[in-house]
Amino acid sequence: MLKDEASLLEHPGAHHKLLLSEAHALHRAQIINRDDLSDLLEQADGALAYAVETLFDHQPGK
Repeated sequence: MLKDEASLLEHPGAHHKLLLSEAHALHRAQIINRDDLSDLLEQADGALAYAVETLFDHQPGK
């Protein structure tokens, strides 16, 4: 999901929420530990920041 740039750029907020939800689900299911959860949440935030910056940079008139 982190590599799905098209979805990220089409719906950055919804994509971010889904990444967070999936990361927490993996943690609740004890598939990942607390440190892995932290890493995934950080990556999700980074993906959102990338999407916002990319969309801002590609606005008409820029």
